[in-house]
Amino acid sequence: MLRIFFRKLRGRLRDPRQFSTQSPPRDCPICGYHGRFLALGTPPRWDGRCPDCGSRERHRLIHIFLNRENINLNDGRTVLHFAPEKYFVKAMRGNNAYHTADIVPGKARHTMDMSAMTFDDASVDVVISNHVLEHVPDDRKAIAEIYRVLKPGGFALLTVPQNWAREHTYENPDVTTPEQRYAHYNDISHLRIYGSDFPDRVANTGLEVKAWRLPQADEPRYALLRDEVLWIARKP
Repeated sequence: MLRIFFRKLRGRLRDPRQFSTQSPPRDCPICGYHGRFLALGTPPRWDGRCPDCGSRERHRLIHIFLNRENINLNDGRTVLHFAPEKYFVKAMRGNNAYHTADIVPGKARHTMDMSAMTFDDASVDVVISNHVLEHVPDDRKAIAEIYRVLKPGGFALLTVPQNWAREHTYENPDVTTPEQRYAHYNDISHLRIYGSDFPDRVANTGLEVKAWRLPQADEPRYALLRDEVLWIARKP
């Protein structure tokens, strides 16, 4: 397809080094593309983006989870999705029970602070938050809000950047500038980097937390991150 060709061409112009080494073909579970993936991010992370649908690693991880667990989010359940990804919005198009939210006006159906949700108690079946909590000043309040709005039996799909070598989440109130945040958290807009205590932080609200990921030998096929986990947080 011409779209894939031009995306690969742009990728080569932006970062020709990603094509300097051999890379095995990858499979995108979202669009069915099979072949070389492209770099994304700054600094670039090679083989992270599907050149057809544009999905990132965490998008493919959630898609695989939903398929393997036979979960259809278009079955009438109420879904609240923060900072929604384009591919997900496309898949849920026409579903009035699918609510997108973002703190920036105009970027989603609802303009909403994750730590002060405007939804009623026990009114949502599923909350989706892909790499959002690290941007929220009071993430504990945001997690408590997830618990509040979820119906009993409802669940949240959560992904965050984690440093598994650290036991505790790292937050530093003296880190205030974009340059400092990049040096400490690897991103100019991050406010923390989570440690292995992230599931405990979520469970403190009363949510039941489980990790979900593929076997390590299967992760390269879909170009998934080796250190990323999909956390399933269910309200009893």
